[in-house]
Amino acid sequence: MAAQLAQQKAKYAELIVRAGLNLQPGQRLQIAGSAIAGVDPHLAPFVRLIAAAAYRAGALLVDVIWDDPRLLPIRLREAAPETLGQHSDWPIAARQEFLDKGGAFLGILAGDPDLLSGIDPKLVSAVVNPLLEAVRPVTARIEANAANWCVASAPIPSWAAKVFPSLPPAKREGRLWEVILQLCRADQPDPVALWLSLGKDLASRAAHLNARQYSSLTFKGPGTDLTVGLPPRHVWLGGQNRAKNGVVFLPNIPTEEVYTLPHRSRVDGSVQSTKPLNLFGSTIEGFRLVFRDGKVTEFAARKGEAHLRELIETHEGASRLGEVALVPASSPISKLGIVLWDVLFDENAASHLALGGAYRDSLKGGGEISEEEFAEAGGNASAVHVDFMIGSSEVDVDGVTAQGTLDPIMRKGEWAFNM
Repeated sequence: MAAQLAQQKAKYAELIVRAGLNLQPGQRLQIAGSAIAGVDPHLAPFVRLIAAAAYRAGALLVDVIWDDPRLLPIRLREAAPETLGQHSDWPIAARQEFLDKGGAFLGILAGDPDLLSGIDPKLVSAVVNPLLEAVRPVTARIEANAANWCVASAPIPSWAAKVFPSLPPAKREGRLWEVILQLCRADQPDPVALWLSLGKDLASRAAHLNARQYSSLTFKGPGTDLTVGLPPRHVWLGGQNRAKNGVVFLPNIPTEEVYTLPHRSRVDGSVQSTKPLNLFGSTIEGFRLVFRDGKVTEFAARKGEAHLRELIETHEGASRLGEVALVPASSPISKLGIVLWDVLFDENAASHLALGGAYRDSLKGGGEISEEEFAEAGGNASAVHVDFMIGSSEVDVDGVTAQGTLDPIMRKGEWAFNM
């Protein structure tokens, strides 16, 4: 079993490099945890596998930004509150340098869902908000596909303990590895070819929706009756993206979604979350949002309402939507039947929305216009982008045409049109 797991980890690393990033000979590769965090040192063995796969693919240089996330709660508890806005500029400069030199970017998500449990959300915001604002030039370039990039996940002990608390501690991390490798198809004979095929299927669904150019979408289900307006020239995306350097890549492994941007001022109604949300190491569960003219006007949560309030009221643009994404309820991640407490997996288990900034490539020509023009076209701008799940086997989705007629897109959480 150990030998098989090691073999699949190596295949996963190859999958990330060759299908996710599609790393080109002579390219540099930078590996971090996210746009504002480094890689957890626990993942060093897996990072070495990725580095080896990258050099076999012809990488000029593989560089890693490391970061111990456990230092953050220490800082929040011990540092003087007036110092929490301080941050180093070198990690941001390092990301810019790699992009300037045509390098690729890999983010490895591996968070402890309870890292900041019990800490005042205002203190968390005092650290996170300045970082998010400072890194916006980097995230804007990545989201505009300035280079090929990918986000993947790998387990750490605290995350595995959250997902599998009933297992003996010695077995938790191995079990989470098995689940991740299964969901990423790294347990299959040729996962690279499989993902290229899956990417094309998602792209074809996106093309179908692009041809329809719906005026809005309606979501109806338990606790949800929501209309999401779509701006003219919106673009549905899914599966593969094409970077400015011409490289075709998969930005997320795994991915089961097709997505676009809502109109920032044309979202109305109420929506109920269907899965918990892990926000910067804190948990929000059982929450409901009410929108009027695109803005959250009411909210409530069974757990973590203070963190939800901090998100909505503190961040510029975070009270409006930046993404609407469709995922069938029968996706492999949904079929697993457990919450994985990681946005990359949980967002691919259910249709979802995102509070905060919209991706520029979700609007035709969005990458070539100013932020003011983007807003005038209906795009939302914010330093944050927080996905939350609203889909289930009880949610129906319709597309509203320019003439006001309804086309079924999803019924009971499944696609209502064939490809």
